[in-house]
Amino acid sequence: MRLQFGRRDKTEQKDRIRGKKGILIAALLISVPILGLLLIYIAGLGRYQSCFLSGTVIDEVDVSGMTIPQLQEQIGDYSLRVIERKADGTTLEEEITGKDIGISYLSTEPLETILQEQNSFLWFLGGRADYETTAQLHYEESTLEEKIAGLRGFQSEFVQEPEDAYIADYVSGRGFELVAENQGNRLNRNKTIEVIKAAVDGLEEQVDLEAAGCYDEPKVTLEDVSLKKTYEKLQNYANAVITYTFGKEKEVLDGETIVGWVTRSGNHAVLNRELVKEYVSSLRKRHDTVFHKRKFQTSYGVEVTIDQGDYGWWMDTEQETEELIAMLDRGESGERVPVYRQKAASYDDPDYGDTYVEINLTAQHLFLYQNGVCVLESDFVSGNPSRGNDTPAGIYGITYKERDATLNGENYSTPVSFWMPFNNNVGMHDATWRTEFGRNIYMTNGSHGCINLPYSVAQEIFNYVEKDTPVICYHLPGTEPEPLPEIPVELEPGQEAPEDVVPAPEAGQPVTVPQPEAAPQPEAVPQPEAVPQPEAAPQPEPEQ
Repeated sequence: MRLQFGRRDKTEQKDRIRGKKGILIAALLISVPILGLLLIYIAGLGRYQSCFLSGTVIDEVDVSGMTIPQLQEQIGDYSLRVIERKADGTTLEEEITGKDIGISYLSTEPLETILQEQNSFLWFLGGRADYETTAQLHYEESTLEEKIAGLRGFQSEFVQEPEDAYIADYVSGRGFELVAENQGNRLNRNKTIEVIKAAVDGLEEQVDLEAAGCYDEPKVTLEDVSLKKTYEKLQNYANAVITYTFGKEKEVLDGETIVGWVTRSGNHAVLNRELVKEYVSSLRKRHDTVFHKRKFQTSYGVEVTIDQGDYGWWMDTEQETEELIAMLDRGESGERVPVYRQKAASYDDPDYGDTYVEINLTAQHLFLYQNGVCVLESDFVSGNPSRGNDTPAGIYGITYKERDATLNGENYSTPVSFWMPFNNNVGMHDATWRTEFGRNIYMTNGSHGCINLPYSVAQEIFNYVEKDTPVICYHLPGTEPEPLPEIPVELEPGQEAPEDVVPAPEAGQPVTVPQPEAAPQPEAVPQPEAVPQPEAAPQPEPEQ
């Protein structure tokens, strides 16, 4: 029994020893890491007495773990990569080092203040801390500017000037073409110096001069609104096709001609008004018929030449020029009718067509034609040549027609029922005070220049004619009527017989009257533009 007891004591003793060892080992296992951490903390505490905590940023420079001497040394090793643009759009890099420009801090006092104020006991917590200081970097500005001036971007052989977008000259068959701008690579010196200095002040590692806007840019690009509008206008000019029709003849105006009228200043374009007017004038000269001589086949089978009067096509050069320019500026094409001061009946020859009033002043007889058919003829009394009131020969158009007009003159005021002026104050009208028409009455008892007609004839003509109906007056020797042996003196109401009225000759004796001097012929046919023609003629005081 003792033996057994003795064994049990020894076993218990061993267990106690093993328990103590376990506790010791556990204690060691716990204390060693703690001790290590303590040592690390103490080491960090000591280190961060002289260097900046992790996450410290001063004036945008990360100074984590750096001492002030290390920061000064790093600044001395500072370099700036400058990215420049080549003419072809690719890039190159150049370097400006801190040593080249002698960069350093003027004073480290603001840095030391931050170092002293930081809580080094909590160095292990980390976290970002940003500071802005009055610490100023010092470098030789003149040296920096010399370095900037030495960049390749400022060398003449490297620089390509920026070029504006523009509209290339017209090419037949292709029109105009927009040419894109060229960026080039000309640096703006002041802007570049400003940007690089700012990069150095901030100790930045690189600066992209293009991204910083240091390059001079073209003033006009393809996106320029004014350039686009001008290009569209020029293309409209080049693509325009305008057709003028003059009867069977056509005049086609196309872009080949129009672009020759364009005046360009930079990227602006306008039509030269004088050149457009020259073109319109050329149309007028080829197609106007006003003031032209005409051959006229009379009802007597004899052809006469009509070289007086203002009937015919008469283009309004000024107004047509303005409207043609406006049409082209709107980009319109198509058929165009010119603006006329006055129109004729037909573009074909003869321009007076086949509806007109034919007045034979020699025979004192007229004919009215409608669509080539004579629908009326009558004797009349024309202007009195013995008093210088001859009715002028020539071709004219009815100016207007009016019912119940009053004809006013120097010594008369006579109402008429049908008034149809065709040559200023000369016109056709009824003359109810007359009982005789035709023959040689006009020689001594004629009108003041008008064509006096029987009431019924004037009424019928009035119903046929319209504004612009041609009136053709002419003399035709050999068609003189048989003279009256005695010319009646028939005056309109209220008019007194003039003292110089030629008395009626004896039967069988011819009437002799003074002949007026022939009107002088103009040396040159007047140009229509020089003679204003109102759209609506005012009410004149007509001659009788």
